[in-house]
Amino acid sequence: MTKYIAFALGMGALATSAFADMSSVDTNGDGMATMDEVQAVYPEMTAEEFSEIDANGDGAIDETEMSDAKEAGLLPKE
Repeated sequence: MTKYIAFALGMGALATSAFADMSSVDTNGDGMATMDEVQAVYPEMTAEEFSEIDANGDGAIDETEMSDAKEAGLLPKE
């Protein structure tokens, strides 16, 4: 629980570079955000944090996982 709080606070501090929508992260336009694409926006994102957001474990964050992460406080809501 503590790591979630710390992560949420850290992400809140980055609200100026808001994870507004998939297009702000998905640089290749495939509808998915890979670890590299996410780290381009949030360089401090760890593999563990990414894995928590990547609910289906396919190595990429889709629109649903991104939305769920925002609702869970793992990413800023805007």
